[in-house]
Order: sequence, then C-alpha cells, then structure tokens
Amino acid sequence: MKTVGIVTCRPLPEPDVDEALLFDALKAAGLSPGLLPWNDAEADPGLFDVCILRSCWDYHLVPAQFLAWAERAATRSRLINPINVVRWNLHKGYLRELEAAGVPVVPTAWIDRAVSADLAGLMEDRGWTDVVVKPAIGAGSYQTCRFDLPGARAAGCGFVEALTTRGDAMVQPFMTSVNTVGERALVWIDGAFTHQVVKQPRYHGQDEKVSGASTPNRTNLGIAEEALACVGETLLYARVDLIEDRDGSALVSELELIEPSLFLLQHPPALERFVAAIANLA
Repeated sequence: MKTVGIVTCRPLPEPDVDEALLFDALKAAGLSPGLLPWNDAEADPGLFDVCILRSCWDYHLVPAQFLAWAERAATRSRLINPINVVRWNLHKGYLRELEAAGVPVVPTAWIDRAVSADLAGLMEDRGWTDVVVKPAIGAGSYQTCRFDLPGARAAGCGFVEALTTRGDAMVQPFMTSVNTVGERALVWIDGAFTHQVVKQPRYHGQDEKVSGASTPNRTNLGIAEEALACVGETLLYARVDLIEDRDGSALVSELELIEPSLFLLQHPPALERFVAAIANLA
C-alpha cells in the first residue's frame, strides 16, 4: 500500500477543515495517509512514498528552517509541490516577476530587511491614503496592519522598523473592494481549474469566512491563468487570489503554491480530483 505524508505543523495555529476529508478520501482510494509535522524532529519524510505540503501554517515564523526541512524532505521522498516551487513561492517577491510578465498585480512598495522607511512619506509619494503593511514572507495575516496617513505618521515607522528587523516588508494600497466584493480564491487541482470561493477579509487572530463554490468570469480566470503560466513547473495544486481595484478590474494579490487552503469542503469534485492525482503520484 502506497504511503502519503500529509505535511502539517504542531501545534496547528488553526483547524484544517480539509484534513479529515482528505484522510478519509485517501484511505478510500486504497492509500495509507499519515500526518507529517515538519517541525517534529522525530517525523521522517523518508517513511512516505510522497509528501504533500498542506497545513504547514507556521513556516513563515521560521522560513529558513522550513526551507531547509523541505530541501531534506525532497531528497528523502517525493515532495509536492516540488522544492523549486517552494523556494520561488516562499517570498512574495514573486509578485515582481508576475508584474514584469504583464500580469496585473496589486501595486506594491518593497522595503528591504534592515532598511528604515518613512511610511507616511512613501504613501504621499505614491498617492496612497490607506495601506496595508505586512512581511514579505507571511501567512494568515500575521503581522499585517492597516494604516491611514495620520496613523502612518504616528506609528507607521515603528511598525515598519519592527518588520524589517526580521525580514523584508511590503506596502500595498488597501483595496476597499475586499469589504464589499471580497477576495476571490481560484483553485487548480492537477492542472485544471476546479472552483472559486469568495473570502472575506481577516486580520491576525480572526477566523476565515468563505462562500460556497462558484465559477469566475472569463476575464478573472484568464488573469489567474496568466499568473500560473509564470511558474514554469508542474503543480499538483494552486490557488490564485484576486482583488478588485477601484475600477472593478481584478488584480492578483497572492499566488499560493505551498500550503493554501483548497476549500475542498466547498467543492467535493475538487477533492476527488486531488485524491486521484495523489494516487497517480504515489
């Protein structure tokens, strides 16, 4: 019986609603799944025929250690998505590559590690009055803060400095559509689009709220496909998050290829396709 390691972390920062669904479906397909906490020194990727990155949702806290673990796992088992994808997708600097390729992305100002920055001055230079500041390696709205200009003058520099003592930071204009339309998450499984959900905004410590499955319009689907075309690797799973600008045009906010929620509960056919693809890998 082929063994499948479901890569997670301990403790989990929040429940993985897809975990039990995936386990049951893998077992029903004749596979032997097991949890593989990446941050458990006793857990051995070599015990599994294939290791699927899933709820390793603390990687952003210790990215160098996580990447080192993934490198080792890729030598002891078949790591999915592949290690080249993990390296490329770990830091949100990939948005620069998407933009250079002509993919519409959320406008972003980058602040390098250990570089001080005047957040209010940056906002004024760019004509932004409301921004979101976050680490360039982040997940789950960790260390994400929203500033208007008065707030940036009062506390922005201190917040940015705290971020850049640990790594690169990014500043983006706040898109008001996330409070009205929401953020669209488009999911691909084994090379095919399967479904979309709409996410409501959340900040650090808040629970995620999502809609049922739906189908995006052709324009949004095309933008997401353009983003995926920049990856240049075969992917088992992928999620492209889109936000509307003030004119209603879609922009890529994130391309999630390491540990995205795939919202399998919202769309059972995606779970079936996921399991079938894993069975072919194993």
